[in-house]
Amino acid sequence: MNHRLHLKFEQLERATERLLATAEALGADAGTAPAPGHWSATQVVHHLLFIEGNILQYIQKKLHAEEMLPKVSLFTRLRARFVRLLLRLPGFKYKAPRGVATITDAGNLPTLPELRRTWEATRRGLERLLNEFPGRLMNRAIFPHPRSGRITISQVMEFLLDHLLHHQQQLGRITKVLRPAPAAA
Repeated sequence: MNHRLHLKFEQLERATERLLATAEALGADAGTAPAPGHWSATQVVHHLLFIEGNILQYIQKKLHAEEMLPKVSLFTRLRARFVRLLLRLPGFKYKAPRGVATITDAGNLPTLPELRRTWEATRRGLERLLNEFPGRLMNRAIFPHPRSGRITISQVMEFLLDHLLHHQQQLGRITKVLRPAPAAA
């Protein structure tokens, strides 16, 4: 695995573990939305897993047509940096793309332990993909991000981390509502 990809992968692993621990700490409340129209912790975890799994599948498919992968433009690189910045802003809310939100809002989601197991399998698939990712494609557009445009594998890893950290903030807000800190005496 490319050294930079390896570092990003390790960051993603640590952040995922923190996010799952935060959701699991809610216990039975993990499936409870903090307010009408808001996602529960379980829905947040499902959303992140869904996104990562779809990105992985898309990249695996695109690797079979590697000669068709264009280079990433400067404009796309700038847009990707802007999206990263927005995802890092505390309290900033993005509306999930319609298809993604619909699936997450649908209900009947697996339990957190089931989501954890599925995510671990998906993550092992991502690790295999990164281990086998051809160095000659590092600067090629491998994934069409809905807001950044066509991005490289390195930018995909940055997006996955930033997206997860963005939702970690959301889990913090959910936890605050469902498990308020005891009042000081």
